[in-house]
Amino acid sequence: MIKPPTPVDELLRLETLRNLKILDTDPEERFDRITRLAKTLFNTPIALVSLVDADRQWFKSRQGLSARQTPREISFCGHAILNKEPLVVSDAQDDERFADNPLVTEDPNIRFYAGCPLSGPGGHKVGTLCLIDEKPRGMTKDELNLLKELGRLVEEELVVADFLKVDPATGISNRAGFAMVADHLLSMCARNRVPASILLLHNINHEFISMANGGDESDRVAIEITQLILATFHDSDVVGRLSHDLFAVLVTGTQHHDIGTISDQFLTRVDERNSRSGDDYPIEIESCAIKYDKKLHESTESLIENAESVLEDIALDATGKTLLSSA
Repeated sequence: MIKPPTPVDELLRLETLRNLKILDTDPEERFDRITRLAKTLFNTPIALVSLVDADRQWFKSRQGLSARQTPREISFCGHAILNKEPLVVSDAQDDERFADNPLVTEDPNIRFYAGCPLSGPGGHKVGTLCLIDEKPRGMTKDELNLLKELGRLVEEELVVADFLKVDPATGISNRAGFAMVADHLLSMCARNRVPASILLLHNINHEFISMANGGDESDRVAIEITQLILATFHDSDVVGRLSHDLFAVLVTGTQHHDIGTISDQFLTRVDERNSRSGDDYPIEIESCAIKYDKKLHESTESLIENAESVLEDIALDATGKTLLSSA
């Protein structure tokens, strides 16, 4: 095993990392959504946001791994931060740097590793967005570009204050945060010809709930709606609260005509929740789904505005089905 060399900018790198004030903080959805997306897109059992501290690598976000940190001297990410480009290890057992590393010979039995270095302010590498598999594999040029694009998403989260992009009541993205992530994802979908649609979910009774019971109660209901959305849609889908009464889901990799089926599952969960709650004002949802077309929608915001205009023109029909529209 070869221990990771010390970067030439180590002191400035560590100062940059600590100034981010993110070490040893709680998990956050804004990072977890990216590792969930990476895990799904690359079909790996493990995806991490790893921050390389003086003597450890600490995981701000982790999918598929229970450990919160490991020693830096055995870390793959300690090697990855030495480079500008992602470090790809196709088979750790054939790499002298890692063959007898305990992370290879013991749990989690790393064979494949890909780590995209993350830059903090000033360009100093503070960690990685990394993928791990217990089976050897390679990466195509397109996959490397995709990993780097996801890495840029993490970098943006590291340097931009979370309160600017996160809905404080639910912990999911607000409109600005949703658009930031969705813009990147739509760009990837357009390049790779992956279908994408936006689904808007409008809680019709929000104002009644707020006026009758106050803001705390409306926030509680918003949290319930968020939980129902997260329980229904895929980990790789992007979820946001665009306003007090309006939620959005960017669904990727699913044909537009199938969105209604998934939405119906969500509406069934809403009905089940209402039957249990006995609230004076139940959650009542009207919804519409718009198919993304790169020729019509130059950004996430234009896609949202398209969906909002359609939503304004419809009312919840008798069956509670989702209106599907291509524009």
